[in-house]
Amino acid sequence: MNYQSEAKLEENMIKQLIDQGYEPIKIPDYESLVNNFCNQVNQFNKEKLNGNPLTDNEFNRLLTLIEGKSIFASAKILRDKQLIERDDGTQVYIELFNTRKWCKNHFQVTTQTTVTGKYENRYDVTILINGLPLVQIELKRRGLDFKEAFNQIQRYRKHSYKGLYRFIQIFVISNGVDTKYFSNSDGDILYGYSFFWSDDENNIITNLQEFTASFLQRCHTAKMIARYMVISDASKTLLVLRPYQVYAVEVLVDRALETKNNGYIWHTTGSGKTLTSFKASQILANEPSIKKVFFLIDRQDLDSQTTEEFNKFQEGSVDETDKTDTLVKQIRDLTNPIIVTTIQKMANAVKNPRYAQDMERYKDESVIFIIDECHRSQFGKMHTKISQHFQNAQYFGFTGTPRLPENKSQDGRTTADLFEKCLHTYLIKEAIRDGNVLGFSVEYHRTFNATINEEDQTKVQGIDTDEIWMDDMRMNLVARNILDHHEQRSRSKGYSAIFTVDSIPMLVKYYKLFKEYDHNLKIAGIFTYGANEESEGKEEHSRDSLEEMIRDYNEIFSTNYSNQTWSGYFKDVSKKVKAAQIDILIVVRMFLTGFDSKTLNTLYVDKNLKHHDLLQAYSRTNRMHKATKPHGNIVCYRNLKENTDEAIRIFSKTDSVDDVLMKSYEEYLAMFHDALDKVRSMAPTPEDVDKLESEEEQKKFIEWFRHLSKILVRLETFTEFEFEPDELQIDPQTYEDFKSKYLKIADRTRRQIEKTSILQDIDFELELMHTDRINVDYIMKLISNLDFADKTNMNNDLRFIKEEMGRASDPELRLKVDLIKGFLDQVAPYLSNDDSVVVEFEKYKEQVREKEIDEFSSNVELSPEDLKSFIHEYEYSNIINQTEISDHLKMSLLKRRKLIPRIKTFIMEHTKRFA
Repeated sequence: MNYQSEAKLEENMIKQLIDQGYEPIKIPDYESLVNNFCNQVNQFNKEKLNGNPLTDNEFNRLLTLIEGKSIFASAKILRDKQLIERDDGTQVYIELFNTRKWCKNHFQVTTQTTVTGKYENRYDVTILINGLPLVQIELKRRGLDFKEAFNQIQRYRKHSYKGLYRFIQIFVISNGVDTKYFSNSDGDILYGYSFFWSDDENNIITNLQEFTASFLQRCHTAKMIARYMVISDASKTLLVLRPYQVYAVEVLVDRALETKNNGYIWHTTGSGKTLTSFKASQILANEPSIKKVFFLIDRQDLDSQTTEEFNKFQEGSVDETDKTDTLVKQIRDLTNPIIVTTIQKMANAVKNPRYAQDMERYKDESVIFIIDECHRSQFGKMHTKISQHFQNAQYFGFTGTPRLPENKSQDGRTTADLFEKCLHTYLIKEAIRDGNVLGFSVEYHRTFNATINEEDQTKVQGIDTDEIWMDDMRMNLVARNILDHHEQRSRSKGYSAIFTVDSIPMLVKYYKLFKEYDHNLKIAGIFTYGANEESEGKEEHSRDSLEEMIRDYNEIFSTNYSNQTWSGYFKDVSKKVKAAQIDILIVVRMFLTGFDSKTLNTLYVDKNLKHHDLLQAYSRTNRMHKATKPHGNIVCYRNLKENTDEAIRIFSKTDSVDDVLMKSYEEYLAMFHDALDKVRSMAPTPEDVDKLESEEEQKKFIEWFRHLSKILVRLETFTEFEFEPDELQIDPQTYEDFKSKYLKIADRTRRQIEKTSILQDIDFELELMHTDRINVDYIMKLISNLDFADKTNMNNDLRFIKEEMGRASDPELRLKVDLIKGFLDQVAPYLSNDDSVVVEFEKYKEQVREKEIDEFSSNVELSPEDLKSFIHEYEYSNIINQTEISDHLKMSLLKRRKLIPRIKTFIMEHTKRFA
């Protein structure tokens, strides 16, 4: 089959970009890039420079200010003006990029720039804006997996994107047929954070020619960089919005500025509404005609996550206190354009006479209210009070599950009644199609022990008595089922779960039941107790039960919480669920909306759910993560089949539930058999894998065995799964032998030079092969979640992390244990919450690395520079050139022969340890 070559693909793209107004320029090497940047800076800042271009000395001062910084720092520099001292002593502000009038920037395109260091790299297509390389495009010929282009970018990022290439904001990868974009970052970039572009009706644009015409249109590219990227100070990362987020912000901002009308955005749960709503808030807050932007959330959602999300985007914007005084003080502050607060406090501020003078100031001003989770009934109740006060306000809502005629609120109103018009939709079926959220695998368990037929939905839903639902035998049945299968569902406790139940008494009873069984799971419970229970004559107050749960929690995690410090307990529980430290969290209503955790993969349900409540609860499990999380697991101990199907049909606007619900066990088993047949057609036995001589044959084996492993991961989440040879048509040992051959090819490929192997860009997805929960990612997640402001809890958490590392069997982590422990002992205690753990760990790692290289090079009488050169070559090509090492050792032949094996071992172990 003749595929369009990569060169032809590139040629067509360059021609299209030139036709779209990009200036073609030849940039053969890095020196040419710098020279062109100098010319562009002078041209772009012509008026500021009064026609006097920067001298060489002045330009070098600019380069010193901006060149070679981190990607995060470079992104900030790009958007700021740089103060340069001229040779005559005067000062001038140099602008690198026009963020407000983005079409006024200068656009160029170049191809095949060669950057030569230790290795020679040639970049496909680079888009330059004002001389800086801001968009990098990597192409692969048609017929190849375009993920190979993604892998190539990862190598370039590691080895050659230095200097001005740190300014790259967006990467584009394509094989002509499929095209994606993603933002640059100092840390690891996951393939899951690469996105297809689409039109405003969510029709994805994959073809490179159409993508170039839409996304890479000059003004649009600059607009994406200027307006639709977020620089997060908290995580020190750069984010780019997905297409549906861009369109939602656009239509919302247009409606706010061009009309006096309201509106709402319907974007499915898990699709990033916080980022979308923040960006809309930020843009509107910068408009001179708008005096304030209020972002309103319900009190129960003002958790640590919402606070962190907004404060990292707009420091100091969140009003965390329970006092309305704090809100009014923020309102009084004219320098604070965005205020995040609760619906309840805003309602109190407008109705309380003591705040009348401060609130009067905004009565007739143009203000914007953005309401998160606007399907909640609380806003409907308080909307009248707020709207009566603010005469010139506009209201915009965000929801994943709006109130529709089918699930209207108790007062009969829908979301459209309050917000008028739905401005943009992005439904769950579209999010699953685009790979932005996961689908659901739902199990229904019959647990009834009564004479009533549980399959009769009309009768079962009428049963409310504790006598049936809280029957001891029934609850033991549920608890036993959870304990028997949780490790399987959680991938050896690599993921966490929420168990939602009917009531606080049921929660307490389940908690005590779990304590009676012998298991190794960390189970916690959380709820808010009733203030008036003592007058109700109960034998055991829920407050006492909660105190018991918190005491157990303190014992497990060495913390010191109580009912008096409930908010701290809440935040710590949230943090530990996200880090998969808590295996199962039992709740009634809490954590079922707004809670976002990639490491949560299972929801156990023992309560009736329907409509928006059902989909909101299910959606706690569907955040994208690694290949080991193929879907969200929902385990129902009530007959919720009809409710589930109805909710999916309503909120997907479809008659089919197949787009959202995963296939059955039998269907995945059939797929497994098919994939196994393909593997065996290439290699009937594991030993036959060694006979696959051509790389094409090896590549096919890799792709099919990888596919087989992915299906196996799905099968393993079902409770009926056991590795039965008769059922799977392969025994566990043979599968493991095939896996060993797969890993052997992966290991050999890492030692091959890039240009000689078509396997180099294959994604082996090795994470599929490891189930150890305590790995490097897990430990770094725990460290990132440390609260450096709370020294007591931090010391307890540090001790816990070290204990976890001691239990690890993951080979990659074992290599790094001493390194991580050194960081925890020497650096972590002195960090603050303003510091980036990732950045600080990288600094520490580099210091230790340099020290080890210096010490070892001295011991073997080899210069540190030469040793570093050999290490870099091994990192890049997995080759250790013994002859070259020998040539650099100035000693007798006998001594060289003894030292070379030591040097080889050091290079390999050092590289693995600091990878």
